[in-house]
Amino acid sequence: IYASTAPELSDDRRYDFFSRVVPPDSFQAQAMVDIVKAMGWNYVSTVASEGSYGEKGVEAFMQLSREAGGICIAQSLKIPHDHKQADFDKIIQMLLDTRPARAVIMFAYDEDIREILNASKRADQVGHFVWIGSDSWGAKNSPIHGIEDAAVGAITILPKRATIAGFDAYFTSRTLENNRRNVWFAEFWEENFNCKLMSSSKKEDTSRKCTGQERIGTDSKYEQEGKVQFVIDAVYAMAHALHNMQKDLCPEHSGMCPEMEVAGGKKLLKYIRNVNFNGSAGTSVTFNHNGDAPGRYDLFQYQMNNNSSPGYKVIGQWTETLQLNIEDMQWPNGEVDIPSSVCSQPCKTGQRKKMVKGMPCCWHCESCDGYQYQYDETTCKLCAYNMRPNPNRTGCQPIPIVKLEWHSPWAVIPVFLAMLGIIATIFVMATFIRYNDTPIVRASGRELSYVLLTGIFLCYIITFVMIAKPDVAVCSFRRIFLGLGMCISYAALLTKTNRIYRIFEEGKKSVTPPRLISPTSQLAITSSLISVQLLGVFIWFGVDPPNTIIDYDEQKTIDPEKARGVLKCDITDLQIICSLGYSILLMVTCTVYAIKTRGVPENFNEAKPIGFTMYTTCIVWLAFIPIFFGTAQSAEKLYIQTTTLTISMNLSASVALGMLYMPKVYVIIFHPELNVQKRKRSFKAVVTAATMSSRLSHKPSDRPNGEAKTELCENVDPNSEYNSSFNTATPPPILRAV
Repeated sequence: IYASTAPELSDDRRYDFFSRVVPPDSFQAQAMVDIVKAMGWNYVSTVASEGSYGEKGVEAFMQLSREAGGICIAQSLKIPHDHKQADFDKIIQMLLDTRPARAVIMFAYDEDIREILNASKRADQVGHFVWIGSDSWGAKNSPIHGIEDAAVGAITILPKRATIAGFDAYFTSRTLENNRRNVWFAEFWEENFNCKLMSSSKKEDTSRKCTGQERIGTDSKYEQEGKVQFVIDAVYAMAHALHNMQKDLCPEHSGMCPEMEVAGGKKLLKYIRNVNFNGSAGTSVTFNHNGDAPGRYDLFQYQMNNNSSPGYKVIGQWTETLQLNIEDMQWPNGEVDIPSSVCSQPCKTGQRKKMVKGMPCCWHCESCDGYQYQYDETTCKLCAYNMRPNPNRTGCQPIPIVKLEWHSPWAVIPVFLAMLGIIATIFVMATFIRYNDTPIVRASGRELSYVLLTGIFLCYIITFVMIAKPDVAVCSFRRIFLGLGMCISYAALLTKTNRIYRIFEEGKKSVTPPRLISPTSQLAITSSLISVQLLGVFIWFGVDPPNTIIDYDEQKTIDPEKARGVLKCDITDLQIICSLGYSILLMVTCTVYAIKTRGVPENFNEAKPIGFTMYTTCIVWLAFIPIFFGTAQSAEKLYIQTTTLTISMNLSASVALGMLYMPKVYVIIFHPELNVQKRKRSFKAVVTAATMSSRLSHKPSDRPNGEAKTELCENVDPNSEYNSSFNTATPPPILRAV
């Protein structure tokens, strides 16, 4: 009928109603794609029998998997027509080359399926592969007969179908005598009963002649073909289409009419696509816009366990969407979980995927290291400068802020030394105030002594300022007092040594006292030297106001867990050195004068004790500089530099306090009988005696030991403003430098 209504279409373009009523390969392929995704697989192989069925099925699966995304084809293998056993063994070995791809999609004929399963047994790989078979496998026993163990866990697809009541009785009653219309029936008869009907028969594998008395289902096995319902539905689809066409074109006629004869195949195709009726199985028969019937599949799994007999068990269905009962599924080798068929295992938290080129399902896992965190599956990003990755590297967290704590060992030692120094300084100052009018205190130059003690006290106090928690006030005090204590100390010492030097240098030339040696003048000189330091600090305040910062670079270790932000004042190492630089200049200058006055007799001045003080102080600060700058790159920089600086200042203050004041305090407290006034002498006599004593010190044999000194140490006027540097009391050996 169709050929007569569509003569303009060639044979290969004519509409194949049967193939359209049976769901096409694309639906099978879509069902397989949905199964693969439901199992969590993303890396599968395909095996196809050479020919239209196998190749088109695999092609449809690959196309749909690309469109769905997330599925990669490990290998796509083909079974040749003229295959040998070695071909199947080779296929298994090739599948094993990509062992992670355990799931294998199969569009193959029965015999090819059987040979593939046999090859897996020969390779001792039973249970390794999970087979997903198309409708050519379905629920058939023939592909797995005798090798059921190799098929355990296989998932197969079969179009939903029903056994058509009455067809079995009709077909088994067919004989050579009552067949009138099936032109292929004689060929079927020979194949079914393995006999020849006539000598011209094409069947060559037997010589037995057919008797004609054979009966279908009695003399041969019979099972209703699963596609019978689709053949019936295809015929009904044609009938409904012709009926609808006849109603539209010539409703007043019955049967064919001239309008239908000239309508053409394209018009008939339109009517066929628009049919809608209940088919032989009771389900609706319709066609989509592509002319395909809806896909309806039953899903089976071959199972073998002790609780039930081996066989295919329905595990779900596919009707445009997948309905799968995963809890009813069983897997080979007693596996409880779904077998894995993925190219790469999921990366751990904090790792990124480094994709394999051309294979979006395959990757290598790389840890986000250093200060990186996992931004997404494929990217690691650096945390902000003040952040570090959290423990699982899924994000960033603030870097902890630290400062030098009071209980830290780095702080305990300087604080202990500073407290001892403060106590000692207060004790010395209290002693001097208590015995302010005694000869030793007056001879020491009371005004500069108190200034020097103030500087020493500030040197100890700066320890507490350096360790205190930084804020704007603390940072301001650090800038002021960091160099001020040393500046006051060395300004006073420089003034003293300069005064001694000028007195004795002037005494060599004349008996006239040098200028600016009175206490008032000495205080003025000292104040002017100190004012330079204060001026520099005030300029510093104006140019760069004090502030606190958090330094994240100082303790940014390789291990982010150990990274810390350091809360500190906005003072650089260079600024610290510049702040101390002026004090160091005063110290060096004072040392130079101490060297120049080293030959002055010790009973007349403090030059030698000051000299010893300066030499020791220089050694302390020479040790400080390399330690301070040598630890600039250390993770413990904050602690080492602060401790080094404070200890250096404590030692400097302690050296001055111990060498210049402790001997005097010792005499004042323990030997008050020595703290008495001697006879007065004029300035001229004092200078003359000092000069002669200096010369005699180079000729000890010219006079009896101590004779010159005994004669020269008389009549010194302790009330004279010129004599504050001279000894007015006879000291014991421990006080020879007073």
